[in-house]
Amino acid sequence: MKQFLRQQLERYPVRLNELDFFLQQPEVVQDMERFRALTREHAEVSEVANLYLRYRQREGDLAQAREMQDDPEMAGMAAEEIAALESELPQLEEQLQRLLLPKDPDDVRNTFLEIRAGTGGDESALFAGDLLRMYTRYAERQGWRCELVSESAGEVGGYKEVVVRVVGEGSYGKLKFESGGHRVQRVPATETQGRIHTSACTVAALAEPDEAQAVQINPADLRIDTYRASGAGGQHVNKTDSAVRITHIPTGIVAECQDDRSQHRNKAKAMQVLAARIKEKERSERAAREAATRKGLIGSGDRSDRIRTYNFPQGRVTDHRINLTLYKLQFVMEGELDEMVEGLLLARKAEQLQELENSLPGGGA
Repeated sequence: MKQFLRQQLERYPVRLNELDFFLQQPEVVQDMERFRALTREHAEVSEVANLYLRYRQREGDLAQAREMQDDPEMAGMAAEEIAALESELPQLEEQLQRLLLPKDPDDVRNTFLEIRAGTGGDESALFAGDLLRMYTRYAERQGWRCELVSESAGEVGGYKEVVVRVVGEGSYGKLKFESGGHRVQRVPATETQGRIHTSACTVAALAEPDEAQAVQINPADLRIDTYRASGAGGQHVNKTDSAVRITHIPTGIVAECQDDRSQHRNKAKAMQVLAARIKEKERSERAAREAATRKGLIGSGDRSDRIRTYNFPQGRVTDHRINLTLYKLQFVMEGELDEMVEGLLLARKAEQLQELENSLPGGGA
């Protein structure tokens, strides 16, 4: 095990003893908010501390087994134990590394997924519809639910812009790396001469803010407009100004919702989207500042970053951030994104581990 990891892990048994002491104090027990916070921390710290204790015990067992090799009568048994321990220790170390990595508190949240047509005209709008279908199929496989928030239909199908809310614990943790530019190479349905065209869409995955921790928005900074919803919805929708558009004047950020017949519910949903977009703007600005000194492999999630290419003639999809190419485009478009998502999560964990090592005294190259 690397020394920097061992240094980090040595802190956990110490912190666990401190938490055991605090949780026995009457003033802590009476303060329910502090008690809950310390209880959550205790659960996280004890998981690491107990696993590290097991790792050290296995290290001691390995040292003893190696000493036993000098005894001819015990050499055979010692060799078997050494082989088992040398196989178990790297697995325990990998588990400990994962537990040490910082957790994004937003990972457990629901997601607002925005898809916008970019270059390519009608073909780009059609591809936006294909991406929406891909994500909704993936959500179904994960047991999540998708709710349409707003849509602007393309002239020949698909969408100029569409926003869906993905409801399911952990959806943001798996979808957050989808933000960026998605490029498609294929023969459009509108092409009569069979030429391959290149079009693009942008995707943004936004964590749904926690109501208790949502950004504070001054009502005086908002302009709220109502209008008649477009598209399917029946006579009621067409005759009622139920759709809502909210503009945050200081930033110019706009959110709208037309999914519900109730103007009140549409306004509430639009406010959620607006808060998510403002929070994402703050996150993007912070990431841009960090990128001035460090450029991450996964990138900032900026829409201008071209992250993935879908090549239909060759049946392949490539994620450019991790150089992963899969020759199973048909299955990916049907929502089989697990291999792509897992590859991105593993790459991010490797980044975090390197950042952790570099942050310690004497760390890095």
